[in-house]
Amino acid sequence: KQWYQRRVAITAGTLGSNIGTTCTAVLAALAATGDKRSVTIQVAISHLLFNIFGILVFYPVPFMRTIPINFAKMLGNTTADYRWFAILYLIVVFLLLPMLFIALSFSLPLLYVVITLIIAAVLFITILNILQDKIPEKLPEFLRTWDFLPKPMRSLEPYDSVLSKLICCRKSVDDADVIPLSVVTGAKTNPV
Repeated sequence: KQWYQRRVAITAGTLGSNIGTTCTAVLAALAATGDKRSVTIQVAISHLLFNIFGILVFYPVPFMRTIPINFAKMLGNTTADYRWFAILYLIVVFLLLPMLFIALSFSLPLLYVVITLIIAAVLFITILNILQDKIPEKLPEFLRTWDFLPKPMRSLEPYDSVLSKLICCRKSVDDADVIPLSVVTGAKTNPV
């Protein structure tokens, strides 16, 4: 019980500090002058509301709290197994995806199509993962595992064999005999 109280306190402190940083942004926006003031306040308030609504979605319901924690564990385990993954993740999530959505925002119908396809793919992958875990016998034989997909679509190993040859991603001598964390923990490789 003590670990649970500590975890709740840490979560509450983290969420509070997250809101605190957005309040700092609101105060900084209030210091703006001229015609830029309304735009800076709008951006700062949007940031504050985004974080407040995120807390309202994830904090009150206990099982929802595990979603970001499990996602963070999955990213951490993947980065522990593949050194290059963290850099690739940062480039894709914070550079390429925003550039893609900014480009698509010039054509709203195309943006809606892309968002719909992304949502459909995420739903399909999520539902199939749940069905594979809970009732695999009800699925057709080829859908019981992800083996029906080509290896580069279901595993990072083909990419690792190429990218680990780069100097920045090369494993050191100390890492040569280390068993990947996903093997030790028995983590399932998901294409999400």
